[in-house]
Amino acid sequence: MSKATVLIAGCGDVGSRLARQLIAEQWPVFGLRRRVELLPPGVAGVAGDLFQAAVPASWPTTPIDYLVYCAAATEHDEAGYQAAYIDGLKHVLSWLKQHGQQPRRILFVSSSSVYGQQQGEWIDEASATEPVGYSGKIMLEAEQLALASGCATSIVRLTGIYGPGREWLLTQVRQGYRVAEEPPLYGNRIHAEDAAGLLAFLLKADASGQVLDDCYIGVDDDPAALADVVHWLREYMGVTEWSDEARVRRTGSKRCSNARARALGWAPGYASFREGYAAILEGRDR
Repeated sequence: MSKATVLIAGCGDVGSRLARQLIAEQWPVFGLRRRVELLPPGVAGVAGDLFQAAVPASWPTTPIDYLVYCAAATEHDEAGYQAAYIDGLKHVLSWLKQHGQQPRRILFVSSSSVYGQQQGEWIDEASATEPVGYSGKIMLEAEQLALASGCATSIVRLTGIYGPGREWLLTQVRQGYRVAEEPPLYGNRIHAEDAAGLLAFLLKADASGQVLDDCYIGVDDDPAALADVVHWLREYMGVTEWSDEARVRRTGSKRCSNARARALGWAPGYASFREGYAAILEGRDR
């Protein structure tokens, strides 16, 4: 039986990792981004700009079984988020409609920023979504747009993505930056490869006939206090000095659960920040 065809709109880091995983299993993959020369080998490039309403000239004319909307804001302000997550999604949905394409399912990659809890609460997919910042509010609006698209849709709320090239915290720790220990500031993480792996898992589950929920949280097994992460990284990297001038700053505190995705059969390859950061620091990247 032939594999389903996937279009990844916004095929950057996570999207490219997803594409490589799918291509390894013989799935036909289209990748939409401005610079198609940066796509992984085997991906059929669709040169296009999510921020422009005009349909890309190289838009595929074959049926699209799955759309993965995996955009990233180029400007981290309200206008940038509006352009990437709402306007861009509207454009892609319009392009599908213009070509008479009706995906079997849409995976919309969202963020845990839709949750406004700040007191270390445990969060799951049923928790209240009351974002306090523009990013969470726009993401929540974009989620609703995807769910109202007329296609079966699953929202995938990824937590703090880290991995090669996403090493801000490592830089902070190397410079001796401090973080408050009390009250604990809980953070949530997922390695970029595991973020892609969850998307691939959901696509394969749907293709095999499993029933998907309309929302999943993408997070590892260990939502940890930031102070604990910093302490572990300092020991692992042999950092002994502290900076008196700056601190690792973070707002909010919550603990996200991956129980729903695990119940479906998914498990992160990097169970916690320890395994993930060790792989980065040792130069390993699955």
